[in-house]
Amino acid sequence: MRTIQAQAHGAPEVLELVERETPTPDRGQVCIDVAAAGLNFADVEKRRGRYPDGPQPPYTPGIEVSGRVVATGPETSVETGDTVAAFVDGGGYAERVLAHEETVFEVPDAVSTPAAAGMPVQFLTAHNALVEWGGLEAGENVLVNAAAGGVGTAAVQIASARSDVTVIGTASTAEKRDLAASLGADDTIDYTEASVADRLAELTDGDGIDLVLDGVGGEAFYEALDALASCGRIVSYGMASGTVPSVSLPRLLFENQSVLGYHLGHALETQPERVKEAVPKLHSLFESGDAAVHVGDRYPLSEAGTAHSALQNRESTGKLLLIP
Repeated sequence: MRTIQAQAHGAPEVLELVERETPTPDRGQVCIDVAAAGLNFADVEKRRGRYPDGPQPPYTPGIEVSGRVVATGPETSVETGDTVAAFVDGGGYAERVLAHEETVFEVPDAVSTPAAAGMPVQFLTAHNALVEWGGLEAGENVLVNAAAGGVGTAAVQIASARSDVTVIGTASTAEKRDLAASLGADDTIDYTEASVADRLAELTDGDGIDLVLDGVGGEAFYEALDALASCGRIVSYGMASGTVPSVSLPRLLFENQSVLGYHLGHALETQPERVKEAVPKLHSLFESGDAAVHVGDRYPLSEAGTAHSALQNRESTGKLLLIP
């Protein structure tokens, strides 16, 4: 089968198309014929060698896929022929990949098989960060940084599906801000031209932001922190800027504020039931039409490097897919 292999840490050019044997599922595993593999910024950071405990070359990137189950291992309840989406422990940029049964999810009828590759990371992260970890409540406002990205477009839709929540998104271009607005954001902010903290103070009449979803880190995190309401929460799920933020405890405790970390892989390992509380809720949103995977560009498997360049240079919106 064809697969992408990162031959070294470095630029997108280290990603090469190679041939390898089709994997065979072991106990509790399934083999998926990949219809699409989703790209995530974690893939970029792993390729660069900057991801904590990331894989060492040579390795095959890719942590989420969609497709059809073509083989199952012993003691597996998933059936051959099932259409699924899956969170995988690497190897997703390939024609076929192994997945553990507990990280395989049914695809709703309202979601196409390729688009379903945007569900495991994008929508589980967004829903968990908003609800199961972030504790979003009626009457609150929420700030979504990078609102036109994969997790951002999911979070805007999930939050805006609630009529009792105000959604504000940040994005760098008019096109991206228009996209966030079309998905339900009540207001958008151009972080390249305005102080996000000052603009948030205006939009909230000085009360501040109740919940922040931040996958950017760096200055975006600090701007959100400056605008955080009393008892407000920041859920940090990534550092796409490459700059790791920090915060002093006294700054938080005197305002009863919180900064929470969220990592999908670790959460699935340690608190799978908490993570999966989101699944039926997401299915309802997909079936009602209140949420959809916003697919940006699609690339053939052989152009994985080009896709990585678009993602790391912030030239994309929504979910980027590799199509084997």
